[in-house]
Amino acid sequence: MLTRLSIRNIVLIEALDLTFGRGLGVLTGETGAGKSILLDALGLVLGNRADSGLVRGGEDKASVSASFEFAALPLALAERLDDADIEIEDGEPLIVRRQLRADGKSKAFVNDQPVSVGLLREIAGFLVELHGQHDDRGLVNPRGHRALLDRFAGVDGAKLAAAWTGWRHAEDALAEARLAVETAKADQDLLLAHLAELTALEPQAGEEARLAETRADMQKGEKLSGDLEELRHLWEGSDSPLASLRVAARRLDRIAPEHPLLAEALAALDRAVIEAGEAEDKLEAAAEALVHDPAALEAAETRLFELRALARKHRCEVDELPELMRDMRSRLESIEGSEAQLDALEAAAKDAGARYRKEAEALHDARLAAAARLDKAVAGELAPLKLDAARFRTAVTQLPEERWGAAGMDTVEFLIATNPGADFAPLAKIASGGELSRFILALKVALAEQGGAATVIFDEIDRGVGGAVASAIGERLARLSADGQLLAVTHSPQVAARGRTHYMIAKSSQGTVTKTGVVLLDEAGRQEEIARMLSGAEVTPEARAQADRLLEGA
Repeated sequence: MLTRLSIRNIVLIEALDLTFGRGLGVLTGETGAGKSILLDALGLVLGNRADSGLVRGGEDKASVSASFEFAALPLALAERLDDADIEIEDGEPLIVRRQLRADGKSKAFVNDQPVSVGLLREIAGFLVELHGQHDDRGLVNPRGHRALLDRFAGVDGAKLAAAWTGWRHAEDALAEARLAVETAKADQDLLLAHLAELTALEPQAGEEARLAETRADMQKGEKLSGDLEELRHLWEGSDSPLASLRVAARRLDRIAPEHPLLAEALAALDRAVIEAGEAEDKLEAAAEALVHDPAALEAAETRLFELRALARKHRCEVDELPELMRDMRSRLESIEGSEAQLDALEAAAKDAGARYRKEAEALHDARLAAAARLDKAVAGELAPLKLDAARFRTAVTQLPEERWGAAGMDTVEFLIATNPGADFAPLAKIASGGELSRFILALKVALAEQGGAATVIFDEIDRGVGGAVASAIGERLARLSADGQLLAVTHSPQVAARGRTHYMIAKSSQGTVTKTGVVLLDEAGRQEEIARMLSGAEVTPEARAQADRLLEGA
C-alpha cells in the first residue's frame, strides 16, 4: 500500500509530506483547494507525461516521492524489477521518485536507481489503481478483464498454459520435420541420379593409385617394346647365350675331372648358367609386367578419367567416392524413414491439440458460468448506486483458432448499456464522469478480492449524487477497504464520514503567495469539516449535529 507521499514545488504545493495507512482514507476540501494537484503529483510517479506547468512558479524544479510497502511483493512485479536490475528485499519499501524541471525534462528513480519513465508506467498497475473522470486504466481497460474473470471463477490457468506450450512444441517439431522432408525430397531426384552414376562406376578404395601404377607400367612397356623384343629374340632359340652356356657346361663336365683348373672352370660356368637363367626369368617377368596391350591401356586410362571426373563433380578426392556413395544411400534411406517419423509427429501434434482444446473448452465453460454470476452480482449493486436503468454484461467471445493462446480461446470484455433498449458497449465509451466511477465501484464490490493494485483511488465517485446514493457509495467504499487501502477524493459528507482517516485540503494566501496544504484531521476536525460539507460557508449547530450522526452511523 501507499505509505508516504512527499511533494516539493508542484503548482501550489511548496512542501508536503503525507503518511497513509490501511482502510478508507478520504480527502475533502472546497472546490479549487487543490485536490487535483495531489492526483497530478501522484501521476508523475506513476509514469504520466511530465508537464512543465506543474513546476511551482519561480522554481527551477519539482519532485514527488511515493513509498509503497507490501506484505509480499507480487511475483510479476518482482520479476519486472529484477529485469531492471533493481533489488528489493522482503519487507523493504519500494520508493518511486520523479524529478521535473521547469524546461519539461524529467528523471525517474526506483529505490534511488535511475529508470525510464516507461518502467514507471509498467509497474504503476501493481501500485495504484486510479478511477476518476478520465479513467483509462484498471477495470476500464479490457486487456485485464479476462484475468479478472478467471480469478472470479477461481480457475487456475496453469494446466491450460502447459497444454498450450506442449501443443506449440509439437506443432513446431512437426513443421521442422516437414520442412526437412520437403527439402530432402527436393534433393531426392538429384541424389538418385548421382547415386546411379556412382553405382555404375562402383569406385573402390585405393583404386586410383592402382590404376595410375598400372597405366604407368603399360606406358613404359610401350616405350620399351622394341628393346624387349630384341632381347626376347636374343635369349630364345638354340643359339641363345643361355643355350650356348649350357652346351659349353655339358662339354666341360666330361673333361673337368682331368684337371683341377677344369673343375674350377666348370664351377664358374655353372654359376654363369644359373645367373643367366635368373636373368632370363627377370626378363620374362619384366616383359610380362610391361606388356603393351593398347586395349588394356585405353581401358585403364578411361576408368581413371571417369573416376577423376566424378570426383571433380562432387568436389572430393577419388578415394572419397566410395564413402560419398554410402552417404548418399544413407540419406535416401533417411528420406524413406522420415515419412514414418512424420506420421508419428503428426499424431503427437494432433493429440497435443486435442488436449489443449479440451482444457480450453473447459475453461470457456467455466468463464461462461462465472460471467453469469458476475453479471448478477453487478446488477445487484447498480440500483443502490442510482444506476438502476443500466445493465451490465460480461461478454465471453470465442476467438478464431489463429488467435488462441496460453490463456485460452476466449476474449473477455465488460460491457454496459446505460439506458433501456440501448446496445451494450465498452465501459469507456458509454459511461462518463461519476457514472463511470460508480460502475467501477459496483464491479469492484462484485469482484471483491479478485484483483487490483496495492492502492485504489476513487476521484469524486460521488459527483452529482447525494442522500441514500452517497451513503451506499460510502458503505461500499468502506467495505472494499476493509482488508486493503482505498483513498477517495469526495464532496459527499456521507462518504467522508466512512473514512478511517480524513485529510482536508485547503488553500491559503499570504500576500501574493498562494499555497495548498493538507491536514490530517482529528475527531473534532472531522466533525467540523463534515458539518461544513453539509451546510456550506456557515457551519450551523444543526450541521454539526448532523455530522455527529453521520460519524456515529459510520
